[in-house]
Amino acid sequence: MAGSGRRPEHRGPPELFYDEAEARKYTQNSRVVEIQAQMSERAVELLGLPEDRPCLLLDVGCGSGLSGDYISEEGHYWIGMDISPAMLDVAVEREVEGDLLLADVGHGIPFRPGMFDGCISISAVQWLCNADKKSHSPPKRLYRFFSTLYTALARGSRAVLQLYPENSEQLELITAQAMRAGFTGGMVVDYPNSAKAKKFFLCLFVGTSGTLPKGLGTECADEEPHQAKFTNERYHMDVKLQVLPNRETRFKNIKGKSVKKSRDWILEKKERRRRQGKFCPTANCKASSPVCLVKVEWQTVLWPPGVCNAVA
Repeated sequence: MAGSGRRPEHRGPPELFYDEAEARKYTQNSRVVEIQAQMSERAVELLGLPEDRPCLLLDVGCGSGLSGDYISEEGHYWIGMDISPAMLDVAVEREVEGDLLLADVGHGIPFRPGMFDGCISISAVQWLCNADKKSHSPPKRLYRFFSTLYTALARGSRAVLQLYPENSEQLELITAQAMRAGFTGGMVVDYPNSAKAKKFFLCLFVGTSGTLPKGLGTECADEEPHQAKFTNERYHMDVKLQVLPNRETRFKNIKGKSVKKSRDWILEKKERRRRQGKFCPTANCKASSPVCLVKVEWQTVLWPPGVCNAVA
């Protein structure tokens, strides 16, 4: 983030930057996978989902499905959107459990009103702040994204968008368009005093103003935790810190979940895929490939194309 040449969004449009080589390198990097898992876990935690039922979530900028893996492990369903065909190809090869849609979120979220119980996005929204074409206007594309996202989310739900803002002006641009679209909420900042661990989560509320979650970190005993917060009336930022429970304690609080890759975990995964209709009876198709056929305003996209000759 220090230099403009080091930021991926400055090297070209996302659909070109994340080509086949970059998509595979991204997914095979153990450090990237670990960070994605941690940020996905934090984003889902900030959604405040009910514990007694599975939810349908939207993953904006789903890439190769690393975030979706955590959503599936938590017992929820998801649909992922991404502009990079190479990233979605890797997701198909990995046999992710969510459905996939090839689309530019700057054109809007093409789903019916109130369809999703929540939305997460990991490291994607800042790409909308760049004009990769002459026709691109970052404020207009951001407003189109947030306004259609607001419509697609159920009333009382949340959207948690992790992002890497380049500067305060970019952060203000993003939050201003979210406010204009009708969202309330604020910016939750984890580890604000750490150059490497600092993370920004834009936590947005639909329909009702909820209590903004607290950021993770450490602070002096005589200070109280606060977060960046905004409403439709005014914008205000006041970021401080909160004591972080250690990683072991957080995982000990998760009950009733099978250990990943264990026999029970595999059986539960297979059962979820059966309920979702992911196992196709046609002999010549890829039995575990996720398929999503969605009518979009400007096109109909089947991803991946030709994976199942049972779909006509």
